[in-house]
Amino acid sequence: MQNYHSILLVIITVLLTSCGTSKSFRNEVDQYREAYKKDFLDTEASPLDADDLVLLDFYNPDAKWKLTCNCILEDNAMPIDMPTYSGRTKKFKAYATAFCQYKNQKFSLKLYQNLALANQQEYAEHLFLPFKDLTNSDETYGGGRYMDYTIKDIKNNQIIIDFNRCYNPWCAYSNGYNCPVPPRDNHLNLSVKAGEKTFKGKFKEVRR
Repeated sequence: MQNYHSILLVIITVLLTSCGTSKSFRNEVDQYREAYKKDFLDTEASPLDADDLVLLDFYNPDAKWKLTCNCILEDNAMPIDMPTYSGRTKKFKAYATAFCQYKNQKFSLKLYQNLALANQQEYAEHLFLPFKDLTNSDETYGGGRYMDYTIKDIKNNQIIIDFNRCYNPWCAYSNGYNCPVPPRDNHLNLSVKAGEKTFKGKFKEVRR
């Protein structure tokens, strides 16, 4: 009888855990990650090759980390020099602030425009969301992680932020890249256990 109760408890726990994340959502995240990996092979300056891709690591898809956030556009935001881990700076401007809640924890994140890229038609509507959280240097890259959106993703003063899609900057894999340091406004006092984890491969020292 005791063994029966133990087995039943395990089954209930598995069911409760899986209820929050549907099979279709898992498939959606898996497809996104396959496309993400393919981009490394299609980009000339990529730090990774085909053998490295199996060493990429991710949290399991979790629908609870796909958040609908209220979004307020920034009025007359001044350009800032955002430092990079290479020591250089890049010009950005805050475009909007997203106000989110995960379970009982409320937080905000700023979305930025890269002013150099904004002059290119391909990136004119691109929004950059860098952030740090309490998993950094433990389960995830110490320099923080990134997400990408567009101006069109803001609808009716809301934006859907899916942390399952957050990814490592290329500085997590190799030197020689100018990866922006997430501004203090986007340092979260919570553990975001979603998206990409620490790379399992060796860091590449490359002279560029």
